[in-house]
Amino acid sequence: MAQADGLKAALCALAAHPEPVILDAAAVQRVDTAALQLLAAFVRDRRLAGRAVRWQAPSAALAGAARLLGMGPMLQLEGAGR
Repeated sequence: MAQADGLKAALCALAAHPEPVILDAAAVQRVDTAALQLLAAFVRDRRLAGRAVRWQAPSAALAGAARLLGMGPMLQLEGAGR
């Protein structure tokens, strides 16, 4: 939750970017529910606008937390390079 504001600002800056947004999540060691919710909303909004989000090497911590909370499909992590 401590870094949620910074994450939100970074994602908002990329929301309307016309090119695919690549999220490099290789270094993620811990992730909380607030961050996962922000990421899920970002991925959803981009998808609804017809814009792509791609994951680059999502860490085991991110993938595990998303799986635990049933958020893998929302985050479109299936098939992402690990």
